[in-house]
Amino acid sequence: MIQPLDPGRKILDPEALLARYARPRTGRLVFTNGVFDLLHRGHVSYLVEARRLGDLLVVGINTDASARRLSKGPERPLVAARDRGWLLAALECVDAVTFFDEDTPRGLIAGLLPDVLVKGGDYTEEEVAGGDEVRRAGGIVRILPFVAGYSTTDLVRRIRSFVD
Repeated sequence: MIQPLDPGRKILDPEALLARYARPRTGRLVFTNGVFDLLHRGHVSYLVEARRLGDLLVVGINTDASARRLSKGPERPLVAARDRGWLLAALECVDAVTFFDEDTPRGLIAGLLPDVLVKGGDYTEEEVAGGDEVRRAGGIVRILPFVAGYSTTDLVRRIRSFVD
């Protein structure tokens, strides 16, 4: 019988993440990042698609303070960073999760230098933080389309409509 992996084992602080996954490494490493508040099908579809681009998927998650600075609103994120990280780490397609407190993960990306840097469809390749560093190191930046009909902001609006 296969025992499930403890999701907590996939959560690494940035230093441990870099020690384990920075270059040189074996395999093609994919990196993406985001808030991932109220995990939904759109998030999971995006992460599964990102993982298909390589051998390992590392996800950087905005801390609560970083998420608030992104203009998500003073009451966001709704789910604490540690809980968001645990949920993402529980996904089979995710190999490691870390947190960043800066407005962007540029420093983390510059240290990790993923082979593939992935963002969602609301970005252009030129706007992706860390994209220049990844391209200079021989990596690529990929923009994946959103899954229509799935948005945390819309989900929050729908929930609030029941309360108001």
